[in-house]
Amino acid sequence: MKRQFVRVMRVSMWVAVLAFLILFARRVQWAETWQAFRSASPSLLLAAALVNLVSLALKGVRWWIFLRPVGADSLWLAMRATFAGAGLNNVLVANGGEAARVIFVSRATRVPSAKILATFALERLFELSGYVLMLVLGIWLLPLPDHISALRPFAITALATLGFFVLFLLSREKTEEPVTDATDWHGKLRAYSRRFTHTLASVSTVPRFTAAMLLSVGAWGLQIATYQMTARAVHFPITFTGTVAAVLAVNVGFLFRLTPGNVGVFQVVYALTASALGFDPNAAVAVAFLIQAQQILPVTAIGVALAPEFIRRRKHPASSGGESLPPLDSPLPSPADTK
Repeated sequence: MKRQFVRVMRVSMWVAVLAFLILFARRVQWAETWQAFRSASPSLLLAAALVNLVSLALKGVRWWIFLRPVGADSLWLAMRATFAGAGLNNVLVANGGEAARVIFVSRATRVPSAKILATFALERLFELSGYVLMLVLGIWLLPLPDHISALRPFAITALATLGFFVLFLLSREKTEEPVTDATDWHGKLRAYSRRFTHTLASVSTVPRFTAAMLLSVGAWGLQIATYQMTARAVHFPITFTGTVAAVLAVNVGFLFRLTPGNVGVFQVVYALTASALGFDPNAAVAVAFLIQAQQILPVTAIGVALAPEFIRRRKHPASSGGESLPPLDSPLPSPADTK
């Protein structure tokens, strides 16, 4: 009964989102949007796409900083998993590529997935921290639209909470790695949790956190540059403040994607934000489509090219009649071991 209820709620949500997107699409003057497409500068679009790729590469370096201490010291592997995970996120709902890249790295390095998951949690923590810092600075320093400025209490609370959590991680005592010899599932779950929390504490240091925060600021700054360059490519006169507002608005729910790649929802939010600032929403739709084209097409192609086995393993359980992945707490076999 509970599973049926969840399924009904999920379908209802998708139907509601689809209906909203259709209503929005009917209000768009697609002739004006197409004209904006046709006027785009290919060289500026290419430059914006390259800047976006550099932003994603910084995220790969950020994860690598936390992976090195647990024995996964290959920067190339961290990059492959980051690009492949981003590629999967572009075709799956709810960021499904994130869980897959943890398994991929654990499988390739033979490091227990509890440790890899802990490093991934830290990487996501600093992705969120960079966003919240940008939100706080934007609200305080720029004349942002009311629907973003209204987030000031939330932004300050979130920044303070993240700050306290970071201090908590840094203050935790570095202890010996716990022994995990449980046989029942309760014991295995406790052992997994202990290994996860131990890794969080052992990897958390001031130099790593400082480097991760600087990389987060850089990655989000490059995202702003990508949006601004794309707008300039189609002669859309949005200001720097407008671009920052758009980046903040479209990424409010970056942990929860309602559609694959957030396609449709992204365009609606970007256009509404631009319209609130007095810009043409029809041209804004064109900008939003081009931004997503840069974020989806090259990233997905590069992810598949760098880690084709990542995609195959992600699909393997479904195509093999329900074969499941090995237990998450055990070292997974490397790709070479499966040949």
